[in-house]
Amino acid sequence: QVHLVESGGGSVQAGGSLRLSCAASGLPYSYYYMAWFRQTPGKERQGVATIQTRTGSAHYSDSVKGRFTISQDKNAKNTMYLQMDNLEPEDTATYYCAAKPDITGAPWYSFIRGTYNYWAQGTQVTVSS
Repeated sequence: QVHLVESGGGSVQAGGSLRLSCAASGLPYSYYYMAWFRQTPGKERQGVATIQTRTGSAHYSDSVKGRFTISQDKNAKNTMYLQMDNLEPEDTATYYCAAKPDITGAPWYSFIRGTYNYWAQGTQVTVSS
C-alpha cells in the first residue's frame, strides 16, 4: 500500500523559512514525478513545484519561483523536500505532496491536481505578517 507522509509544516513570520519533507513508501515503481501543491479554504489546489526523481528536473510556479526549492534525498530517492525561503503571508496554506509513476522516463511535469495518483494528508503552513 502506498503511503506519502509529510512533515515540517508550522508557523513562521514573513521573511522566514520552512522546509517540508515528503517520504513515500510502498511505491511499486522505481521513479516518480513528484510535486508539491497547496490549498486554501474555498480555493482550488494549486501546484507550486515538481521534480522528476529519475533526472532531478524541477519546475516551479511563478508565485514561488526564486523563493522555493524542491529537491530529493540523495540516499532515499522517494523522499523529497520543499525548502521555502522568504515566506510571505500569501504562502499560508495546507501543503500536499503528490506522486505519479515515471514508467518511461519521458520529460514531463504538471501542476494539475488530477494528473497525480498518490497524495499525502497535508501539512499546514502559516506565515504571519
